[in-house]
Amino acid sequence: MHALILGLAAALSWGVHDLCVRFVSQRTGIIPALFTALFTGSILVGAAALIWGDWDGMTGPAFGLSLLSGVFFAAAGYALYRAFSIGPVKLVAPLIGSYPILSIAMALFQDQPVSALNWFAVLLVVAGAGCVAVFAAKEEDVHQNALTAIAWSLAAAFGFALTFAVGQSATQAGAELPVLIVTRAAALLATGLYAVFRRIVPLPPMDMLPALCLMGALDALALGLVLIAGTLPRPEFASITSSLFGLITVVLAWLFLRERMTRLQWLSVVVTFCGIACLGL
Repeated sequence: MHALILGLAAALSWGVHDLCVRFVSQRTGIIPALFTALFTGSILVGAAALIWGDWDGMTGPAFGLSLLSGVFFAAAGYALYRAFSIGPVKLVAPLIGSYPILSIAMALFQDQPVSALNWFAVLLVVAGAGCVAVFAAKEEDVHQNALTAIAWSLAAAFGFALTFAVGQSATQAGAELPVLIVTRAAALLATGLYAVFRRIVPLPPMDMLPALCLMGALDALALGLVLIAGTLPRPEFASITSSLFGLITVVLAWLFLRERMTRLQWLSVVVTFCGIACLGL
């Protein structure tokens, strides 16, 4: 149950974060925005890790897994920003949140028992998120970049599933805060190297800094909650419930961006919550 709660808290943080991504991605470049958000989050996590981190418990395998998790996280973040810069929130967010089925599949390879009820709950969560996307695909939403937005959304989902699986394995082999800062540092370094390779200056417009700093803090909090769940029983539950961020983002877009929500989309939200409830049984 504790992993479930951590995942729900992470979903709320990422839901607000992704609403900000939609706003920022329309006004500045992807790499400058991603780099700044990662940098801000790394400062916050780094301060906590230096004060409270159990660095003596950080092992070699944990360090290596943290680096790998960070690379996956950078790739997933880039794909997320690309998706939100192309497609509407109600199409992109639920698809990005469809990674739970991958998290459960990875749990099988880690010798975690997965019951029929677990699979049913995951299918409810994924079906609910998927239905929001399907019902959002009205004629006015379909344009030449729709397939590109869907592809980037699914790439982000796959990247997040790998990030959480590898990151939670790192926390099991080491200590939570050191793993988290190494993961974020690796993501920041990977993004910076990509910027150098593409000759992109990773500095956003000054008026975007407040939003990007908020995004960095929310992202650091959410990722930390999911990775810390790696020390609890059934850590994959945190990954699954955190996928609710897609639906939270859709609801927030309905409230603040005035994106229309149909009755069938609201029904899909209820179905997803039913899936979350089943995971807690």
